[in-house]
Amino acid sequence: MSNAKVSGQGGTNWTSSQAYTMAVLCLLVGLAAGYLVRGSSAPSVAPVSQQATPTAAPGAPGGVGASQVSPEQMKRMAEAQAQPLLARLKTEPNNAALPAEIGNIYYDTQQYQEAIRYYGDSLKLNPANADVRTDMGTAYYYMGDSDRALQEFNASLKYNPTHAQTLFNMGMVKWQGKMDSAGALAAWQQLLKANPNYPERAKVEELIAQVREHQNIPPGTTTSKAAK
Repeated sequence: MSNAKVSGQGGTNWTSSQAYTMAVLCLLVGLAAGYLVRGSSAPSVAPVSQQATPTAAPGAPGGVGASQVSPEQMKRMAEAQAQPLLARLKTEPNNAALPAEIGNIYYDTQQYQEAIRYYGDSLKLNPANADVRTDMGTAYYYMGDSDRALQEFNASLKYNPTHAQTLFNMGMVKWQGKMDSAGALAAWQQLLKANPNYPERAKVEELIAQVREHQNIPPGTTTSKAAK
């Protein structure tokens, strides 16, 4: 692996190996952050009581784990990774994919305010991108704004009513953010109905069973409340 320097803001220099290590740590932190999933990927979920604890990244110096990565380190990592894309954005201002990619970098390093900024720029160019809008809604949720998260999910479903990740995240936000069990069940039921071959169907069914058990809802009962 090359040790070429990557210059970050504030005069910080990163070798490519250091950047890789930070990327692995950021990934681990992201996995531990919660259940919500990226717009273009399927969820990997487990019962709340079994949520993984961040562990040391393979090959990380001194056994440094994700739980020991400071917010400032995460910020510097994001800035270093985003620099090449920001340079391209200056010459490709109408390329909606570039601000989305920059948003993903900030999202993955938990810089959610910056992520929302760039997701918004991408959506100005391509408002129908359900993946990007789902990620922006999820970022709002992680910032504590469940209502705005649901607003973005609703907008996503207007463009793509069967978008699986939107429906999955909508269910999670309604359940964990709004304490709306009926709304969560409706979203997940809509997800499975619209996507019968959903790769993580068993995981969604497990969550449905979990909510039903907590709310004493008999198995097989279909909620009448629409996911919105």
